[in-house]
Amino acid sequence: MIDDTYVTEKSVKRVLFCSGKIYYDLLEKQQTDAHKDVAIVRVEQLYPTPIQAMQKIKAKYSHAKEFIWVQEEPENMGAWPYMCRKFRNNDLQLDVISRKESSSTATGYAKQHTSQQLYIVGKAFNTVAGDEVKNQLKRPLKRWPKPAPINTLY
Repeated sequence: MIDDTYVTEKSVKRVLFCSGKIYYDLLEKQQTDAHKDVAIVRVEQLYPTPIQAMQKIKAKYSHAKEFIWVQEEPENMGAWPYMCRKFRNNDLQLDVISRKESSSTATGYAKQHTSQQLYIVGKAFNTVAGDEVKNQLKRPLKRWPKPAPINTLY
């Protein structure tokens, strides 16, 4: 585990646990907006789960009220299902911020992926504003027009 060196312990109100590339998006947001009240902790080894180290993080940030797992994968994929099981009967109760459950790992649309990624990072720092942004993950996809029947092409 790699703890956050940017924040001061007493000012931290929320601790974000993450693994992988989402860390860099969270770090950019934290430092661009000077969020000294949100700590980002990288969990670089998922198995064996560093339960004791995560509990030490909880004790270190004793003023924090929220401990959240953040991932860019849908909620039913990535590390969250595993972490959820590991911390089910533990005093470190984790919430999750992720894409909604899906049968596919990717949206298939770059614009939608970017929009969802911005939503996840914004929600991690509690900076998501307005109902329009809040519903980003619930908008229906815009589909390409139906192709013309084959017999009309010739």
